[in-house]
Amino acid sequence: MESKDYYATLGVAEDAPVDDIKRAYRKLARRYHPDVSDEEDAEARFKEVSEAWEVLGDAEKRAAYDNVRKFGHAGGDAGAGYNGGFRGGFEGDRAGADFSDFFRSMFGGGGGFADTGQDLHVRLPITLEESFAGCEQTLPLSITEPDAQGRPTRKQRNLRVRIPAGVTDGQQIRLKGQGGSGLGNRPGDLFVEIQLVPHPRYAVDGRDLTMRVPLSPWEAALGARIEVETLGGKVNVKVPAGTNSGNRLRLRGRGLPGSPPGDQYLVFEILVPKQLSARERELFESLAKASSFDAREAKR
Repeated sequence: MESKDYYATLGVAEDAPVDDIKRAYRKLARRYHPDVSDEEDAEARFKEVSEAWEVLGDAEKRAAYDNVRKFGHAGGDAGAGYNGGFRGGFEGDRAGADFSDFFRSMFGGGGGFADTGQDLHVRLPITLEESFAGCEQTLPLSITEPDAQGRPTRKQRNLRVRIPAGVTDGQQIRLKGQGGSGLGNRPGDLFVEIQLVPHPRYAVDGRDLTMRVPLSPWEAALGARIEVETLGGKVNVKVPAGTNSGNRLRLRGRGLPGSPPGDQYLVFEILVPKQLSARERELFESLAKASSFDAREAKR
């Protein structure tokens, strides 16, 4: 089988620090997420990007992957350095096994070839809207379980996962008994780690949301009532007179739901027209003559 290059998938160097890898993943996840992308191959690309991050975003998995890339086709006990988890994984007729297939088994729900019940950990990307409202997701799992003779057997199953409203980035959901099975032991648990896909409008900090809101100069100077977006729908907001760029306004309880719910913060940004009509120019010139306001002096 053809092996996959996760570094190439994310467009990063093999020695890239994890922060660079995370930035590359977030950028590509935003580009290819099926809910926001119009590209024909968005779903397939999103899965590839998520799979690459699943491995390269975890130090232990990345080290194991690098080890397999280096020694995987040389035969022998190529992965003995990974807690014995690779033992036999690349011997004999598996010497040319697909890296992607193997890592989905080991890291994405496969549980490896352990003979005891094993807790499994997977990452699940969701949108901010899905986090706000709650949702159900179908999670495809490839799990290795022992057969009647104790031999490891690959099984595929789809697990329907209920995501409660208000889950945050990095939060784990425990599904009891849905992990890997062992010989005569109860199954382990499945831990689903939530990953919030970067949003084009909102920055997320826990349950709090921040968005930038543009204002015209007259709205900022005189004050205004404007309509702004929240995840729960549009709301009317009073902008205080004398608002400057960078001023923040808090919308209590308008972030992600929870106990307590998060807040939404509006960060105002004053924009000026790029082109002025003759009348607009006349009014601005009159204001400039009439006003004693010195912006640079006021900034001191």
